[in-house]
Amino acid sequence: MEAEPPRHTPGSGPAGWWRRRSLRFRLTATASAVLALALAVSAYVFVGVLGRALAGTIDDEVYQRAREVVALADAGRLGDRIVTTDNTIVQVLDASGRIVNATPGTDRLVPLLGADRREGAVRSGRPVFLDGRPYGIPGPLRARVLSADAGRTVIAARSFKEVQGSLTTTGHVLIVGTPLLLVLLAAASWLVIGRTLRPIALLRRGAAEISGTARTRRLPVPESRDEVHSLATTLNDMLARLEAADARQRALISDASHELRSPLASIRLQLEVALSHPEGQDWRETAEGVLEDTMRLSRLAEDLLALARLDEGRTVRREPVDLAALAERAVERHGVTGDIAPGVTVDGDALDLGRVLTNLVANAVRHATSTVVVALRAEPPGTGAPLSGTAPGKGTASVAGGGATRAGVAEGGVAVLTVTDDGPGIPAEDRERVFDRFTRLDSARSRDEGGAGLGLAIVRDTVRAHGGTVHLEDAAPGLRAVVRLPLADPETSRG
Repeated sequence: MEAEPPRHTPGSGPAGWWRRRSLRFRLTATASAVLALALAVSAYVFVGVLGRALAGTIDDEVYQRAREVVALADAGRLGDRIVTTDNTIVQVLDASGRIVNATPGTDRLVPLLGADRREGAVRSGRPVFLDGRPYGIPGPLRARVLSADAGRTVIAARSFKEVQGSLTTTGHVLIVGTPLLLVLLAAASWLVIGRTLRPIALLRRGAAEISGTARTRRLPVPESRDEVHSLATTLNDMLARLEAADARQRALISDASHELRSPLASIRLQLEVALSHPEGQDWRETAEGVLEDTMRLSRLAEDLLALARLDEGRTVRREPVDLAALAERAVERHGVTGDIAPGVTVDGDALDLGRVLTNLVANAVRHATSTVVVALRAEPPGTGAPLSGTAPGKGTASVAGGGATRAGVAEGGVAVLTVTDDGPGIPAEDRERVFDRFTRLDSARSRDEGGAGLGLAIVRDTVRAHGGTVHLEDAAPGLRAVVRLPLADPETSRG
């Protein structure tokens, strides 16, 4: 039976091995590879430039000596022996190719270059290499050939062994020194990258130490003002927001549990009494009491569901809503006075805006002495307080909507809805606090009359979701709730 070929598992190849290495190792290896390539290229270029520079120096010196000999030969002042001070070998050949002048120790019978190479060197004007061993000179020679008068030719050459030795020594130094330098740079990169990543390791350990019972812990923030510092600051801000959200959720659960316990206890008590003494019990009265507590539970559940939907940030349905019609229905339902301008339309959700009106009017009716007035008007652009700011007036609490600066609001007008009562009012220092959830003031602490303290919280979050603002102000006497919402786009309303 033929054996199955080994299966390739993901991450088992070189790429998988590389991905499994630590970030420090990968950064160091990558930096070392780049450095090695850069050093190798630099060494190659350096040796090449050095060789060309040394060869150019020798070529210039040889050419200079050849020019001097040509000048002396043309002037007829060239002696039999040519003396040089820089170890340059010179041969002067006549028209027949016979050596007539030469430096001491130079072969006077055999020219350094044959006739063909001499002619080629004269035509090109470039230096040529030749082997010096046949002439008793170790190593190569660098030669220049120039022509003089009377068909004479001057050959000047100099040993290239010194240049080769310099290049060889330089190569040996680079071969030994470059790896050592690369090792030192890799070690330095390992240390620097390690110190750079240390704050990230501290962040990781700090995050691992934060548990469900240690919500107030914060991640360590490095002193350096770099990207890691920004990351730590952002994460700490996120932890602060999560902590605040967790605190709000716990407070909501605690308050909701407290609110639910009262009607449930009342229902249980009424039923226990009725069952314990059925013969003398007025069952209709018991049923009415249980129904009243059940309605309280139902209203509380609806309010909590509304707040949960707003907290989830669900997108508010955007459609033209006749706010004037909603206000008229609220006035008729509660039997209050209305001063409503017709045709005021806003973009939003009719059910949510209807809840805003119901909560505001019900709250005003609950605290009014005799009169509640609901007013609605449209303000043209550029008048009144901006939606994104705080409403003017001393002792005024304002809650700005997060979407107040959306496109079109700054250019369009606003709908101003006011609900005014002539009750005792609210002190200026408490006008912001009443928008918090489960908040009751001294005059509204009765759960039977004051509700659960969620009405104004729902108003605030709903108006904010619609890009508007809501605030409370003194009505002298009484209190006035002011809601400002952006008017609907006329083009959208017609569409």
